Amino acid sequence: MTPRATYRVQLTKDFPFKAAEAIVPYLADLGISHLYASPITTARSGSTHGYDVVDPTRINPELGGEDGFRSLVAALRAHDMGIIIDIVPNHMGVAGGENPWWNDILRLGHASPYADYFDIDWNGPLILPILGAPLADVIAQGDLVLGSKGEAHLLLYGNQKLPLRPDGPLEGDVSTIAHAQHYALVHWRAANDLLNWRRFFSINELAGLKVEEPSVFEHTHALYFRLYRQGLIDGLRIDHVDGLSDPAGYCRQLRSRMDAIRPGAIILVEKILGAQEALSTDWGVDGTSGYDFMRDIMALLHDPVGEAPLARLWAALDADHADPQEVVRQAKRDMLDWQFEAQLAACVEAFRMLASSSGQSTIEAWTTPMLRRSIACLLQAFPVYRTYGDGRSAPASDEVARTDAWEAAMSQLAPGEGPVARQILAWLAGDGPGSADLAREAVRRFQQLSAPIAAKGIEDTAFYRRAPLLSANEVGSTPEQFAISPAEFHRRVMARARDFPGAMLATATHDHKRGEDSRARIATLSAIPELWADRVQQWNIFADEHGPNVHPADRYQLFQTLFGAWSDEAKSPRFEERILAWQQKSLREARLRSSWEDPDLDYEKKAARLVSNLLADQNFTSKLAQFVKQMAAASRINSLVQTTLKFCLPGVPDIYQGCELEDLSLVDPDNRRAVDYARRKALLAMRDGGDAKLQLVHRLLSIRRDNPELFASGTYKPVLVEGPQAGQVLAFTRSHHDVQLTCAFMIRAAGTVAATGDLPPAQWWQDTHLVLDEIVPAHRIFAQEPFLINLDKGSK
Repeated sequence: MTPRATYRVQLTKDFPFKAAEAIVPYLADLGISHLYASPITTARSGSTHGYDVVDPTRINPELGGEDGFRSLVAALRAHDMGIIIDIVPNHMGVAGGENPWWNDILRLGHASPYADYFDIDWNGPLILPILGAPLADVIAQGDLVLGSKGEAHLLLYGNQKLPLRPDGPLEGDVSTIAHAQHYALVHWRAANDLLNWRRFFSINELAGLKVEEPSVFEHTHALYFRLYRQGLIDGLRIDHVDGLSDPAGYCRQLRSRMDAIRPGAIILVEKILGAQEALSTDWGVDGTSGYDFMRDIMALLHDPVGEAPLARLWAALDADHADPQEVVRQAKRDMLDWQFEAQLAACVEAFRMLASSSGQSTIEAWTTPMLRRSIACLLQAFPVYRTYGDGRSAPASDEVARTDAWEAAMSQLAPGEGPVARQILAWLAGDGPGSADLAREAVRRFQQLSAPIAAKGIEDTAFYRRAPLLSANEVGSTPEQFAISPAEFHRRVMARARDFPGAMLATATHDHKRGEDSRARIATLSAIPELWADRVQQWNIFADEHGPNVHPADRYQLFQTLFGAWSDEAKSPRFEERILAWQQKSLREARLRSSWEDPDLDYEKKAARLVSNLLADQNFTSKLAQFVKQMAAASRINSLVQTTLKFCLPGVPDIYQGCELEDLSLVDPDNRRAVDYARRKALLAMRDGGDAKLQLVHRLLSIRRDNPELFASGTYKPVLVEGPQAGQVLAFTRSHHDVQLTCAFMIRAAGTVAATGDLPPAQWWQDTHLVLDEIVPAHRIFAQEPFLINLDKGSK
């Protein structure tokens, strides 16, 4: 079944298969073709997301188990709908003693049949960083004791059972027994420096899998192959594909296995693409899960005139974090130093061994610190998540990334150590002396380190440290790309249509930092930087009164967040709670004035008081509400254009749960709140009198349902726009046989709209026209709406 549109749901014990089944008729009525579900395998008890899988061989009983899943699928099939499920091949949840494979490793060590399932360096006991204090103190406080008689385990903090090796003594003091195990209990803060196994990013509860091993691949994927064979699923979305040892090889293997069962499986990858990076066409996948589209459409909506003045405004507030490249470089450096020391050390050692095997005296003489400095510089300079070589060869597409990394790293390298960095890049390219096996291992370690450094350094750190415009700081965004031209947007759309016509088009996800309509509203500020700066100056007067000791950069991010999230809910205590939760996460992720590891509670209280006092100050809230109202028409245009583009461009549009209505959510867990489907069903039933966004989505999905071939394989052709306001229009046609869809969109008109409170007047469009079958004046197209959707089924 070819997907027309997907609908993402977050399955939890509070929204299990039964709840998803209940909304199937609504989704069918809306026009959805495929449900797109978060992981269905057994996760840690009470998981709110499902990515902490503890048993990939079994459907999660908290969600309803296999019977519940089959019932959901039956309901989907009854409505001619399919299902795509999220799978997690990169890691498993290992906290809380619920993972039987991990527990077996703790009990048997390297003798466990699962010892090689996880990416563990067996150079000593497995480091287990689960203590809240040094081991001696934990024992002295009675928080680690031997289990009851006849039970072979240690009991930590009264509820966590730690298995004991079967061949060890059960007599003696707790310290002696603890030190005799296949694992070493350490303080959680020591994980960054001591961990001898790969984890997901910096999360100690998620251990990396070696899915490249045939036995691991088979064991962890058997359930998915069975479900596909039985016709219970239509495709897979691969979580964090760049975390794998060999993403390309994995995807090809997965495609081969799925096609052997039945050709036509949908395979999508969660892949963050660099600004100029393209997904390789030889992986055997249908495309990405849509972060690149989310980035591109926001860059299209951003008015480039705002980039420089907004950057100056930010620099005046926080000069130390003004240069975007330096902010990213420092953030990556901090992540390397603070959270990935153990993984970096293992990577350096792998290259030291490779250098020692080279047979070339100069390379053999390179010291460990030399290699470390060069590797660190390259990791900080890498323009993409990773390359895809195997130590013996590399795809040609990697060359640009290596070249860019070298050019960015040159000025940061220690004097005279350029040859070291060049040789590391050569090994990444599959070109260098030494053992092929050692080269494979060194390259693997570099690539599996560069991906989390990019993710943690940019999305989870730099984007919280530098924020001239928060709509540009989204998952998948690139700091160097504030805006793109309509021509560049067309080029990217056509490349996606050519190479990945089945790619997902997302505007919201379970990982987004701001909801799609919140981002669209904040994006309007790019067109009015002077007006926005004036508002910030006015609001800072209130902030001086209510939060004089809160850093100006933190105030500025708060102002943007309040503007983006403001709604009728703003007067409720719940709104304040949501803003406070966002603020705490923002401060701790930035790691400038607080952090997760060492929270500055005094500063956080000052920042929280600022939020509470501002929201209690009617003078401030009335001015904020007035500004939101002033920008309402421009915000509405951005939202409608974003929505309409998603459903008209080549690819498969995805709706994140609930986002068929206005989405002003914040970063998780706010973006995973329960959805009021009863309200949505009622509004959809109203048809013409319901919510404008919902009705637009329904209309566009109806067009897609009635013209499946047009959207699945129709051509895409940019429409020429001429005149002084040509940069404020994006237009194209899509054609299939005698069916043609003509689309035109108003973009970057927020300045004019904010001034008038309505669509630009006809004179604003003077001498601007679209070259269609005839010359069409722009004012005629945009007289009533900010977009044109015209479907012509007549013969050409």
